Amino acid sequence: MSQLRLEDYRRYGRQLILDGIGLPGQVKLQSSSVVVVGAGGLGCPAIQYLAAAGVGTIGIIDHDVVELSNLQRQILHTEETIGVHKAISAALSAQRINPNIKVEPISSALLPENALELLKPYDVILDCTDNVPTRYLLSDTAVALGTPLVSGAAQKFDGQLCVYNLGKDGPCYRCLFPRPPAPELTGSCEEVGILGAVTGVIGNLQALEAIKLITGLNDGKASLLIYSALSSPPFRSIRLRSRKPTCAACGSEGNKVGTISSIDYITFCGGPRPDWEARGLGGGNLDTRISALDLKAVLDSGVKARILDVRSRTEFGICHLPDSINIPLNELTAKPPSEYADESSVVYVVCRLGNDSQLAVDALRGTAVQGIVKDLIGGLRAWAKDVDPSFPVY
Repeated sequence: MSQLRLEDYRRYGRQLILDGIGLPGQVKLQSSSVVVVGAGGLGCPAIQYLAAAGVGTIGIIDHDVVELSNLQRQILHTEETIGVHKAISAALSAQRINPNIKVEPISSALLPENALELLKPYDVILDCTDNVPTRYLLSDTAVALGTPLVSGAAQKFDGQLCVYNLGKDGPCYRCLFPRPPAPELTGSCEEVGILGAVTGVIGNLQALEAIKLITGLNDGKASLLIYSALSSPPFRSIRLRSRKPTCAACGSEGNKVGTISSIDYITFCGGPRPDWEARGLGGGNLDTRISALDLKAVLDSGVKARILDVRSRTEFGICHLPDSINIPLNELTAKPPSEYADESSVVYVVCRLGNDSQLAVDALRGTAVQGIVKDLIGGLRAWAKDVDPSFPVY
């Protein structure tokens, strides 16, 4: 058995003395390799603790660049690395945490054409991504390579964790989710929100599971861990069934998914995730829409008009146009206000990006409204861009 460097006994001493780790476990960590796909809210805490624990080689795959909005939860990035590829930014931070490990940043996108090649060198794969097509790609690749996949997810106040392809009989992602949800139903953190500490909880647990797999502390039983920050108790574990014989990826029967490089995962998942900002700027009937500049001109002209804001009450409390009225979209569509049905009414509907406002206009027109009812193209984000740069963008 190879020994550690003398200084490593002090660096890792607090975990070296743990039953189940000891010197053999630390040597295993030093000799192991883990690849983290996604250096965002989940990947950053996972990378941080893998590096601190002494995992010998850490691969980081992420083609995005650091943005200001990332810093609330992606703890390895800083204002100084805004505009830098996340893989490189995270690698620099990991190297500062532990200069004795090897960090391999990969700033290209993970694709069906390169997944096998990029992931093959590693002992454990961590799925720290936030999109469904990549989850299927990672799961299929893990099955093909015979590599355990530690998968995490987080939104709002909730998260979940699962180790797929565990041992000889552990299920893969396709076993549990043979059919993907519609893209419109898989909201991102930008759309639905996320508490940064929640991604920290799940990312840390992913690092913990990887360490358990490497050191032999994992019990080999597949389970799904559900976390809710606002529940008591916050954790719930669900025992998972074994592999489905008919699973298209890991099963022993039925049709197979085929060669990974030939699969169009985006099409399989129903197409690309909707670009809600682009949709808010385009589409709809221009007769029922108004630009930010034109709305500003109407308001400056002195015309008596109502501004109806259909965002949630929480978002309305963050910022809103002066004298606007807040009726959340779900309330408005359930019972459209009758006072907007008279011919003299002039109503301009606003939301964050210009999507919910279109639905609100349709709901109001369903009440046989006779007056002017239009929605703001691009929503309040367009207002901030084209009219008032001091208006908050979140």
